[in-house]
Amino acid sequence: MKKENCFNLGKITRLFGTKGELTLLLDVDDPNEYAKLDFFYVDMDGDLVPFFVEKLTFRNNNTVIVKLIDHNDPQEAEKLINHLVYLSLDKLPQLKDDQFYFHEIIGYRVIDDTIGDIGFVKDVLELPMQELIQIDKDGKEILIPVADELIEKVDRENKILYISAPEGLIEIYLD
Repeated sequence: MKKENCFNLGKITRLFGTKGELTLLLDVDDPNEYAKLDFFYVDMDGDLVPFFVEKLTFRNNNTVIVKLIDHNDPQEAEKLINHLVYLSLDKLPQLKDDQFYFHEIIGYRVIDDTIGDIGFVKDVLELPMQELIQIDKDGKEILIPVADELIEKVDRENKILYISAPEGLIEIYLD
C-alpha cells in the first residue's frame, strides 16, 4: 500500500498492560466510526506494514487500546511506539454533501459568490489556530479559513468548491 492512497488514522503512543497491548491516539472526529477496525498499516521507516487487530477497547479522548493478533510480547510491541497508523482512503466514512476531507479538495476550482472564479485549491494548511485553504490564482496565493460560514457547497462531480468569502478578503491578495 502506498502512503498517498492512505490517510493518517493516528499514532501509537505507548504500551498498555503486560500482554503487548498498545495505546493508539486517533486523529479523527468520531472514533466510533472505526469500532470494527480489523487491520491498519503502521509506517515502519517509510514502508506501510499491515497489522491485524484482535481487539479494540475505546477509552476517552480518542484513545483506543489495541490488541494485535499474534503480538503478545511487550518488547516487540514497544517497537511500534511513536509510529503513525494509516488506513486506505476507501475506509474513510462517507460525509454529508456540505462536508469534505482536506485531501479530497486539492485541485478543486474555487468560486466565490461575489468575485467568481478565484483559482484552484493548492493545499489545506492545518495551523494550530485555524485551518486555511491555500488557493493558487495565477501564481498568487489566497488563504481562506476553513469555516462552515464560508463554504457554500462542495461539487464533487465537477470538482468545484463554492465559497462566500467576507468582503475584501480575496481582494487583499489580488491587489
